[in-house]
Amino acid sequence: MKHPVFKLNNGVELPALGLGVFRSGEEGTVEAVKAALSVGYRMIDTAAAYGNEAYVGQGLRESDVPREEVVIQTKLWMSDYGFDKALHGFDRSMKTLGLETLDVYLLHWPQPKLFDLTIESWKALSRLLKEGRIRAIGVCNASVDQMKKLTDATGITPVLNQIEMHPYFSQAALREAIREMGVVPQAWSPLGGVSSYSGDGSLIPLKDEVLIGLSGKYNKTVAQIILRWHLQNGVSIIPKSVTPGRIRENADLFDFELEAGDIAAIDALDRGQRAGIDPQVASVQYFGRVIED
Repeated sequence: MKHPVFKLNNGVELPALGLGVFRSGEEGTVEAVKAALSVGYRMIDTAAAYGNEAYVGQGLRESDVPREEVVIQTKLWMSDYGFDKALHGFDRSMKTLGLETLDVYLLHWPQPKLFDLTIESWKALSRLLKEGRIRAIGVCNASVDQMKKLTDATGITPVLNQIEMHPYFSQAALREAIREMGVVPQAWSPLGGVSSYSGDGSLIPLKDEVLIGLSGKYNKTVAQIILRWHLQNGVSIIPKSVTPGRIRENADLFDFELEAGDIAAIDALDRGQRAGIDPQVASVQYFGRVIED
């Protein structure tokens, strides 16, 4: 079954469902990409900071799906922020991926205390977009004010904003404000879970009684219920898995719809509780990660 798409504000079509590869290792990434493409995924999300762009490229080349049918999305890490450094970071990612052109390129974090560098990086992405080396550019973890500043500096509005979102942290107000700008919200960590930053074992929506009840009602897994909730809220999703059966299960979302009352019940689970870090404290120093040639 062909997956639905979101039309971005520059006309590019983005598959509603993609494969995330955060913390996927070498062999796991290659096989996960091949498995996902074989069951209908047409978007893969990676990042320079994940250290597996090369394996995403390998999986794409080893699959039977033509390159032009797949949206590849990667991200510029903060240690490459600044105009010239961003251009170099892009070239490095393209060499690592083994691609000539990129579909979607994102700023990974907004660097709020060094926002001038964030703006300079956005200017570099805008140049690459105008040169045709990238089809669409966007952001991750950005506030509406930050997106407006990037737009004001370049005349180019991000096509999407990848944010933490799951039933315990649904970000309804931010999602609505993002949409009002013509930007597609995309959920990272769409199933929630324990974060290496928070260590909060309570953040596991997969064990929530309300969601377990809906799983029985629709004869779907809890994960499928959560992912369907995202889609019906107009959110792009990139669930991560390296298990072929789970990858297939995560794509089995398009033969049912949640009733309005059930969507509301899931909305009501929101605790305003992050699993990841607050984007307003993001920095290279916080993560202790530098990308080098």
